[in-house]
Amino acid sequence: MDTTKSLLAPRLMGLALFLLLAPPAAAQGWIEPGVDRGGITVDKIRSEVTVRIEGRVAQIEVTEWFENVGRRLAEGEYLYPLPGEAVFQGFSLFQGDAELRGEIMDAERARSIYEEIVRRRADPALIELAGQGLLRARVCPIQPGETRKVSLRYTQVLERAGGALQLAYVGGVRGTSRAGRDGMLHPDGRPRLVSEDVETRFEVVVENGDDFLDPFSPTHALETERDGDRMTVSIEDEITGRLALFFPLAGDAVGLSVATHRPIGEDGYFMLTLSPDQVRGELQPRDVTVVMDVSGSMSGEKMEQAREALHQLLSSLSSQDRFRLLSFSSSVRAQARGWTYARGSGLERAREWVDDLAADGGTNIEAALNEAFRLESSRGRLPVVLFLTDGLPSVGEESPDRLARIAESRAGRARVFAFGVGHDVNTRLLDRLGEAGRGDTDYVQPGENVERALSLLAAKIQHPVLTDLELSGGPIDVDDVYPVNIPDVFAGEELVLFGRYDGDGQGQLTIHGERVGRPLEFSTELIFAEASDANDYIPRLWASRKLGHLQRQVVTEGLTQSLADEIRTLALRYGLPSRYTAYLVEEPNVVATAPVDRQGQGGWVRNLAGRAPASAPTTGADAVQAASSARLMRSMASEEDLNEAEQKLMAEALGELDNEHPREALGGRIFELRDGVWTDVAHTEADRVLNVKAYSSAWFDLIRAIPEIEAVLRAHDSVVISGAERSLQVGSDGVDRLDASELRSIVTAFRGEAPN
Repeated sequence: MDTTKSLLAPRLMGLALFLLLAPPAAAQGWIEPGVDRGGITVDKIRSEVTVRIEGRVAQIEVTEWFENVGRRLAEGEYLYPLPGEAVFQGFSLFQGDAELRGEIMDAERARSIYEEIVRRRADPALIELAGQGLLRARVCPIQPGETRKVSLRYTQVLERAGGALQLAYVGGVRGTSRAGRDGMLHPDGRPRLVSEDVETRFEVVVENGDDFLDPFSPTHALETERDGDRMTVSIEDEITGRLALFFPLAGDAVGLSVATHRPIGEDGYFMLTLSPDQVRGELQPRDVTVVMDVSGSMSGEKMEQAREALHQLLSSLSSQDRFRLLSFSSSVRAQARGWTYARGSGLERAREWVDDLAADGGTNIEAALNEAFRLESSRGRLPVVLFLTDGLPSVGEESPDRLARIAESRAGRARVFAFGVGHDVNTRLLDRLGEAGRGDTDYVQPGENVERALSLLAAKIQHPVLTDLELSGGPIDVDDVYPVNIPDVFAGEELVLFGRYDGDGQGQLTIHGERVGRPLEFSTELIFAEASDANDYIPRLWASRKLGHLQRQVVTEGLTQSLADEIRTLALRYGLPSRYTAYLVEEPNVVATAPVDRQGQGGWVRNLAGRAPASAPTTGADAVQAASSARLMRSMASEEDLNEAEQKLMAEALGELDNEHPREALGGRIFELRDGVWTDVAHTEADRVLNVKAYSSAWFDLIRAIPEIEAVLRAHDSVVISGAERSLQVGSDGVDRLDASELRSIVTAFRGEAPN
């Protein structure tokens, strides 16, 4: 993982080790020098973290190596962020062999220290650590050219999270380099990075690993290995931001973990994870129907890939599974009239039938759907329909809405998984097919492998663990749960739900479902806090799921003004990418690219207000991209995935705009450089503006009250952010303090919320 050197300016007390730029680069701890007399630079060159878990106690050991690459003696304080919600039992800190005296501060005491460092460095790299605890100790002087090792050991009690234990860890900060900060810029005015790797290792060793199912993290990618009773979890890259690591307790067929977050004065958020154990005992047999488009457009490589995919699918079936193979072009052809068990001669005849498939004729989707749902399955079997097409209906019924209604009325208990191959498909039809059951819709882009897409799904749905799931809570109220239709749980994967809750105190969440046709239920009790800063990654992940759901509604129901407004409000509130925040589709397949009018005649966001939006395209590259983006947002289960998706989606947005001005995407918004100020493209000169002094008390208050602007303020000292009824302009001048009433008024105007 990259880190960026920080050269300390002679007149500042600077940070010897801090991050300047995302993509993420971070440190576990750092040395904060005293008064800088120039020529002092301390770099961290290596970091190792080992966590050993026994029962509910984690022993954490951190070892870091620092080198003074400057010309003068370096001394200062070693600062190490600690999870604000964790319970600590003690610590020891060493510089080399010498034990250091240090103190642990809670989040409230630590906040002022973080903020003071941000102010004096005029750099917001540490603002995301506000709300975290802090360990502070004075370190001995480090001679020029000398390397010193700092070792920290502390004990943390793991919190219960439903049927799991949760490890909370803070690994550092993400920041952004700003123009002029290091004096090196690209020709377009953007910062040029000078980065250097830090050797990093992060490892969690669980001695009683058999007591847990496989761990998961909603914040970072994990690698898990088991050796006898010992389980080892590692993260290759240096930990940035806040790590949340869950260890579901073994014992049940499915582990149920719950984490919550609740801002002051709002309904709470929760994340519920179902982690199935290894497949044991009776397996639920399936009735699998494959419906394959073999029209003329499938000829060539696509047809070869489809044949190989069908062979792999047949190999994935168990002897208790039954199958039906259907091909369709101008008419439908069935490999057999009824169900065939996946064994013996029936399986061999099916393979021969697949080898004889040839592409020719039109596309009769109506007949294919009628035949796919003709047979019913008994209660103890799970019906699955895989539907693949690369074209638009050209024979029989051609209306996508009427075809979708046929599937919705006849699907019954069937799980429908639809695949659209290429761009010549109707996304409204295919997404509605995926919604007909507890299935999904995927799109295979031109040039992508049909065989791989279908084989991945076949492997995923091989062993059903829980079906027909429903969620209930009591005495708290649970709502706005995503996905709306809870999918089945299959062995080898986790099901993650995000939702909102109202009420506080002792509460219970219960999952009702079936296994092999028999009812089952899993419950967990936990404290639903009236307010809690813990697990602050949950709101944006919940919002991304909801955003994906709303965007699918655009695909399946069409674009309306109210739906566009709801999407835009949600995206701006949580800093998520959406074409309705900074630009919009003026006509099918055409994206608005004109720059914001300098005379206040309206920007892209205002262009949508007061007029009926054009209907969203349902076929072609833009339609497939929109449907794929919605699916991507609906599947978000970790911050890492969400960050990658944001970068991809906003890069696409920037690519559709003209290059008259330097532009960048931050926090779900698009900014352009106007007269040296990064300005939200939605802002116009007619908007009311509140000027706020950077790094003032008002600046920190606004970040806490409007967290969706934090990413923007981390990136730029001088910026204008557009709000619903008032824009915020941050710079060297402006208000430096706000009382509680003024702050509430500004937040309400910025978000366009009704006053309390």
